Amino acid sequence: MEIKEIQEEIIDEFSMFDDWMQRYEYMIDLGKSLPLINEEFKTDDNIIKGCQSKVWVHAELEGNKLVFTADSDAIITKGIIAILIRAFSNQKPQDILDADTQFIDEIGLKEHLSPTRANGLVSMIKQLKLYAVAYQTQIED
Repeated sequence: MEIKEIQEEIIDEFSMFDDWMQRYEYMIDLGKSLPLINEEFKTDDNIIKGCQSKVWVHAELEGNKLVFTADSDAIITKGIIAILIRAFSNQKPQDILDADTQFIDEIGLKEHLSPTRANGLVSMIKQLKLYAVAYQTQIED
């Protein structure tokens, strides 16, 4: 599935909920299904800078696609990174770089986060894109 299709799916899922308490609960559930990072990768190198809580992200190239795993010590943050990983994992680095993140605004996520969490969200997106830049150079066209 392409990134845009996954993003549309996420938008549809969030539109099923009437209020933000239900959406937060859904995000927490998504966090529980997050592909967890191996303990060996829970290092300072893999911590996303700019997040209030601890978020670790690890990326590996499998074939020509980037596969992300992550974890966080906060349940809401874990849900946020789960949404991002769902959209961007198992995609080609160039597709990740080309993808927009408008879907975040469409589900209303940024406006319902505290300023520090919203900054953390931006940092998470930036880090996923940085991984894509790094791995794009390793792929031969």
